[in-house]
Amino acid sequence: MDEEYDVIVLGTGLTECILSGIMSVNGKKVLHMDRNPYYGGESSSITPLEELYKRFTLPDSPPESMGRGRDWNVDLIPKFLMANGQLVKMLLYTEVTRYLDFKVVEGSFVYKGGKIYKVPSTETEALASNLMGMFEKRRFRKFLVFVANFDENDPKTFEGVDPKTTTMRDVYKKFDLGQDVIDFTGHALALYRTDDYLDVPCLETINRIKLYSESLARYGKSPYLYPLYGLGELPQGFARLSAIYGGTYMLNKPVEEIVMEGGHVVGVKSEGEVARCKQLICDPSYIPDRVRKAGQVIRVICILSHPIKNTNDANSCQIIIPQNQVNRNSDIYVCMISYAHNVAAQGKYIAIVSTTVETSEPEAEIEPALELLEPIDQKFVAISDLYEPTDDGTESQVFASSSYDATTHFETTCNDIKDIYKRMTGTDFDFENMKRKQNDVFGEDEQ
Repeated sequence: MDEEYDVIVLGTGLTECILSGIMSVNGKKVLHMDRNPYYGGESSSITPLEELYKRFTLPDSPPESMGRGRDWNVDLIPKFLMANGQLVKMLLYTEVTRYLDFKVVEGSFVYKGGKIYKVPSTETEALASNLMGMFEKRRFRKFLVFVANFDENDPKTFEGVDPKTTTMRDVYKKFDLGQDVIDFTGHALALYRTDDYLDVPCLETINRIKLYSESLARYGKSPYLYPLYGLGELPQGFARLSAIYGGTYMLNKPVEEIVMEGGHVVGVKSEGEVARCKQLICDPSYIPDRVRKAGQVIRVICILSHPIKNTNDANSCQIIIPQNQVNRNSDIYVCMISYAHNVAAQGKYIAIVSTTVETSEPEAEIEPALELLEPIDQKFVAISDLYEPTDDGTESQVFASSSYDATTHFETTCNDIKDIYKRMTGTDFDFENMKRKQNDVFGEDEQ
């Protein structure tokens, strides 16, 4: 413990593990501690199933019909990876992919008028979709072609749209798209959680729809990937990366105090010893006095013995319920995975519903999603506070991550990682910095 480190990281959530990996690859001396005896912090995967029942203080243990407890690996915070998104880039650049196996999620669906439909994201799918009438399909197809050809550096592709001033609302108007199509484009393709994006310049939205289409083009079924054995594998992969570059790990290590001198962090005290550091990264639970509550998320883990209706019996899928469809301000998400991903017993499915809490009765808010899942064998309900740091850390050199939001993908988490990186180093995050050094020696003989 009593050594001098460049960076100390507290908590082994995904954000913390990725930053610890990047800092180690960049030659920093890193000490990584967690007060829990397991990896993943809030974003861990729970195994065996008995442990999940305990965690949610259910009085019984799992019935025999649930199969062997150790066949289960249940994510507390469900998210999928965009095939062409930032997290997959981080995994590829750091070669953490060698520790993980991924499967393509079988389908992405959107909710309209109480039913679910496959999200059309190619011209062919748009023309075949039941979500739209004949003429709307043609207009939507034109819109998709416009987005696919759009290049912010080539004004010839703009078709009268100025990426810096034209709002997305005006772009939809230009293509004469109706409210339902706007709903699924903004929420199921561009993955916005609210409708605030409609009145800002359209460039980011166009880029988000492109990302979705390019991710989809890689594998065909959906733009999402999911790791076998659950998301708990991700932080561990980055932790191994950090360890290969000399990072030191300590699990089950209580943190007694973050030691400050003159407003700057100088170390962390644990079990009477102080490890010194120049910078500190941590999740909000380690510094309650430096974060503020920014809302709440409800997540309900549901165990099912059947695939979700109207998804062509997919063994994994995402369903987005746009807020307008259920008179809310934010979307409701459903992610479903199953025994096919080594996270559940044979023939069993795990569906996790999540949304931002808006009323004093969070469980009533997700009713439309739960109805899609019936019959449900067992539910586990968690309501978590969302925290964000109160300052940017440049003064104190204490950099807190934000809590994981209700979205079912990692793009917002990656933005947080890039943001913390920039505040710590003063330079923009560059994927090239994550490349493993060519003369890198692995900690073990791997093929």
